[in-house]
Amino acid sequence: MLKEKAQFLVRKWKASYSVLVGLAIVLLLAFLSVIKLELVVNGLFLGAIVALGAIGLSLLYGILNFAHIAHGDFMTLGAYFGLFLLGMLFPGIGLEGTGFGPFTFGYPLFLAFPLIILVLVAIAIGLDIGVYRRLRHRNVSKAVLAMTSLGVAIALRGLIQVIWGGETWQYPRLSKPFYMFPMEVRIPPDNLFIGALAILLVLALYLFLTRTRMGKAMRATSDNMELARVSGINTERVIWWTWAISATLAAIGGILLAVFQAQLLPIMGWRILIPLFAAVILGGIGNPYGALVGALIIGVTAEVSTQWLNPGYKTAIAFLIMIVTLLLRPRGIFGVRE
Repeated sequence: MLKEKAQFLVRKWKASYSVLVGLAIVLLLAFLSVIKLELVVNGLFLGAIVALGAIGLSLLYGILNFAHIAHGDFMTLGAYFGLFLLGMLFPGIGLEGTGFGPFTFGYPLFLAFPLIILVLVAIAIGLDIGVYRRLRHRNVSKAVLAMTSLGVAIALRGLIQVIWGGETWQYPRLSKPFYMFPMEVRIPPDNLFIGALAILLVLALYLFLTRTRMGKAMRATSDNMELARVSGINTERVIWWTWAISATLAAIGGILLAVFQAQLLPIMGWRILIPLFAAVILGGIGNPYGALVGALIIGVTAEVSTQWLNPGYKTAIAFLIMIVTLLLRPRGIFGVRE
C-alpha cells in the first residue's frame, strides 16, 4: 500500500514538474517575443561588472559587518588611476587609440592592471588601519562605520575632481566592428572580454574561498569572528585579505565599467552604488554568491527597462528592486534567518 502511494506521489510530482517546465518555456518564449534579446545580453555584461563590486561589498559586510558606502568610489578611483598610468608609464603609446586584437583598447591597459590593483589594495588596507580599525576597537556602531565610509566616499570623489577635474574622460580607444549573432544580437568585442574576465575572477574567488586555508579562515570569521579568534585564526590578517580581495574586484570592476560605458566621470562610482547595494540585498546580505545572482538580475532588469524608459532611470529601477526585496524578503534570495 505504501509502495503504491509512493509511486503515485512520484508520478504526480513528475507531472507537476513537467507542467512547470512547460510553463517556464512558454513564459520564456513570450518574454523573448516582447523583449529585445540584445538588451538581455547587454544586461548580463552590465550585471557582470556590478557583480564584481557587489561581491566585494558582500565580503566586507560578511567579515566586518558594516556597509562600505565608499565602495563605488573605489571603483571610480581604480578607473582613473588606470588613466593616469596609461599616460605616465606609456607616454608614447598609452594614450593612443590603438586597439589590441579585436578590442577597442590597447595592450598597455593589460600591463597597467597589476599596478592599479596594488595601489587600490594599499589604499584599502591603509584606510582600514588608519580609520576603520580604530573605530572598531572603540566598539562604535555599524551606523557610525557606515557614515564614516560615506565621508571617505566624498573625500575620494573630491580628490578625483581636484586631480582630473569634472569633465568627461575616456580610455584611448579605436572603433571596432560588433560581432553579429542570431536574433539581431550585436555584441561589442569589449563586452566579450568583460564577461570572460568576470567569469574567471568569480571562479578564482570560489576556489580561493573553498580550497585555500585563508579562504576557509575567512568563511569561519564571517560565521563568528570571536569564535574564529579563540580558535587560533588571525582575524586581523583575515580582515586585510578581505580588504585586498574587495579592492582588487573594485579596481577591475571600475576599469571594466569605464571600458563598458566608454567614458570616465567622477560620479560614476556613486551612480553604480545603488545597483551594488541592490544586488547585495537581492542576493542576501553577506552572501557573495547571492550577490553574483543579484547583480545579474539587476543588470538585465535595468538594461531591459531602457526598451520603454529613458536610460537615465536605470538607477531608479535598481532602487525599486531593492525596496521591493526589502518589503517581500528582507533576507534576500539566498539569505538565511539569523
